Amino acid sequence: MSGLSKFVSIAAVAVLAVGTAGCADETGKLERTTGPSGDRSRNDVRSGLGGRTQEQGTLFGPGGLLGSKAEKRDDTGTGVAVNAYLWRASLDTINFIPLVSADPFGGVIITDWYTPSETPNERMKVQVTILDRELRADGVRVSVFKQQTSPRGGNWVDAQVDPRTNIDIENAILTRARQLRIAGGS
Repeated sequence: MSGLSKFVSIAAVAVLAVGTAGCADETGKLERTTGPSGDRSRNDVRSGLGGRTQEQGTLFGPGGLLGSKAEKRDDTGTGVAVNAYLWRASLDTINFIPLVSADPFGGVIITDWYTPSETPNERMKVQVTILDRELRADGVRVSVFKQQTSPRGGNWVDAQVDPRTNIDIENAILTRARQLRIAGGS
C-alpha cells in the first residue's frame, strides 16, 4: 500500500470515528444548569462544554491526531528548525563560496560552483545538511561535488572527491559551532 493510500485510509477512519462519536446518545446533549436561576454559572462557561477545558485522551492517543497543546507550546519561536550554532558555523565555514540556496527551516545550504585560484581547471560545489536541532557530532552532513575541465573540448566533467574532504569540512563546522556555543555562554 503506498504512503498516499495509507494516509487516505487513516483520514477516512478518523472522519468515520469523529462522525460516529457525535451520534452516540442523546443524553450527552443535555446541558446541566448550575446557576441560581437555573442557567449556567460563570465557572461552567469558563470550563467549556461538558465541563472540561483540559485536554483529554483524544483520537489516536493523548496528543490527538494533530499533537497536543503542550507540544505546540514547546516551540522556541526562533524561526529556525535546526541547531542555530550548526547553522551559523556552516555559513561561517563556507563563507568564501557564493551561496545558491540557504534554507534554515529545512537545514540545507547549497553553494554555487567555486574555482580555487590554485587549480583553475577544477571547481567544487558544497551542500551542507543540518540534521538535528541539537548540537551533536552527527548533526551535520557535508557533500562536496567536484568537476574538472575535460582535455577534449574544455567541458566540465564530474571528478572523484577525496572522502576525507567531506569529513574535514564537517569537523571544521563542528569546531566553529563549539566556539560559537562557548562564546554564547550556553
